[in-house]
Amino acid sequence: MSTGLSEQEILRRNALTQLRELGIDPYPAEGYEINTNAADILANYENNKDAYQNVSFAGRIMTRRIMGSAAFVEIQDSTGRIQVYLKRDELCPDEDKTIYNTVFKKLLDLGDFIGIKGYVFTTQTGEISVHVTAFTLLSKSLKPLPVVKRDEEGNIYDGFTDPELRYRQRYVDLTVNPGFKQIFINRSKVINTMRNYFDQQGWMEVETPILQQIHGGAAARPFETYHNTLDMPLFLRIANELYLKRLIVAGFDGVYEFGKMFRNEGMDRTHNPEYTAMEIYVAYKDYIWMMGMVEECLEKVAIAIHGSGKVKVGQHEINFTGPYEKLTMYESIQKYTGVDVSEMTEAEIKDTCTSFGIEVNSSMGRGKLIDELFSEKVEANLIQPTYITDYPLEMTPLAKKHRSKEGLVERFELFVNGKEIANAYSELNDPIDQKERFEEQLKLAARGDDEAMAMDDDFIRALEYGMPPTSGLGFGIDRLVMLMTNQSTIQEVLFFPQMRPEKKAKITSDEDFVNAGIPAEWVVVLRKMGFNTLEDLAAANANKVFNDLGGMRKKLKLEIPMPSKEEVTNWFERN
Repeated sequence: MSTGLSEQEILRRNALTQLRELGIDPYPAEGYEINTNAADILANYENNKDAYQNVSFAGRIMTRRIMGSAAFVEIQDSTGRIQVYLKRDELCPDEDKTIYNTVFKKLLDLGDFIGIKGYVFTTQTGEISVHVTAFTLLSKSLKPLPVVKRDEEGNIYDGFTDPELRYRQRYVDLTVNPGFKQIFINRSKVINTMRNYFDQQGWMEVETPILQQIHGGAAARPFETYHNTLDMPLFLRIANELYLKRLIVAGFDGVYEFGKMFRNEGMDRTHNPEYTAMEIYVAYKDYIWMMGMVEECLEKVAIAIHGSGKVKVGQHEINFTGPYEKLTMYESIQKYTGVDVSEMTEAEIKDTCTSFGIEVNSSMGRGKLIDELFSEKVEANLIQPTYITDYPLEMTPLAKKHRSKEGLVERFELFVNGKEIANAYSELNDPIDQKERFEEQLKLAARGDDEAMAMDDDFIRALEYGMPPTSGLGFGIDRLVMLMTNQSTIQEVLFFPQMRPEKKAKITSDEDFVNAGIPAEWVVVLRKMGFNTLEDLAAANANKVFNDLGGMRKKLKLEIPMPSKEEVTNWFERN
């Protein structure tokens, strides 16, 4: 069975062997001292030339132009690219020119990591460059990087752009498309800005369990696993709410957590089964106070990324400077559908959903039906930051009943650009009421609602010890980063989004090729031409393959008889 290596991969492995034969370790164990980087040199050399006469840095070889005894190479490190200049007789002052003529010219490839020592200068064309006095191979690349071409203006074309490949091979994506790194730099800024803001208020960052005996804190389908030692099922958390509230019971005035949540649900442009959320709980506050805190926090985030509270998102300019518009759930539905559902029964709301073409089923209670109606008819209209407030009691088992409106709870969700990014309550702290709400959820589960919450007796017990009035908030960090970086899919803001298993390329054995009438000595050549299966070969043009075989025979200096055009055509006819 062939390994299915491409011609480039075979050549690089041969170079690896030759490097070792020359006594050069292609993967040295010792560290490499670095005293600068590409961005530092390019930004500061002109103002302080004396400081850059003995530089040491490292990175990947991205391009090179060899001109006999000299060469220009572009090195890319984590901060950017810089040109370096190598001169054979300076690198190899003695008669032995192996380091330049053999190692550099023949055995190094694009993508290899090398360490550079030298001094900075400006070329005749005015480009800041590093004159290399010594280089060290730090890591040999065995797979060729995709070639990303640029025109004279620097515009990229024929790049590594296939989304599936980019998400699946993010290590390649960020190497050849380094501009995308800024998304993840800004992601870090979003989280750190929020964290610093919370810390300044005196709230404490905590950690809560990911493996939970009872899935709670949200209406979602969990992932289930099994703990062998405890001999019991466990769930990956769908929310950390109930544990954070336990800490408010324990006497902390404010706690927050950035963490991964896991929901065994669909995947699309705004949903990933594993996502990052931030939840915060502050004692002695309510959901009205929380609205002001959110506006202040988001404005700080926008300024940290863009220098302004205004952010360009698609065709819209979103203003994160408060105050934000407020609509109750019922008001928003009436505004965008013309229908008032506030006094409707469950059956009437179901009929209303059906009249709008919304699919319903018997497991949906009144709250779920209202949620579906809102999702289908209202969400997409909420472009500027908008609070949807005062949800029906049935929709929110963990929020406190509204202080003045019967049948509602004190809750808001924040919508921006047609998507929900935050959810907040005046938290329910009445243990008797909370237990009754959980019991209602159990009834929904019995009707087939697989997103209904489970009974959490320990959480009820915690509330029985007493929890002060508290406001809680959950933020979808991935969606917030999408907004702040003007991305339309969640996959763009995740380093490693969840994906279906990769389809392995089928490889036909050498024996199968021979049985198909292809001489064994030509099977190797066909593989170097990229034909790893009989299907690949059958899809090709027989005349082109014949001509290319002749070219490969000459290139590889093969001393084997060339098959006739008729013989090559027969390979195709038999397949």
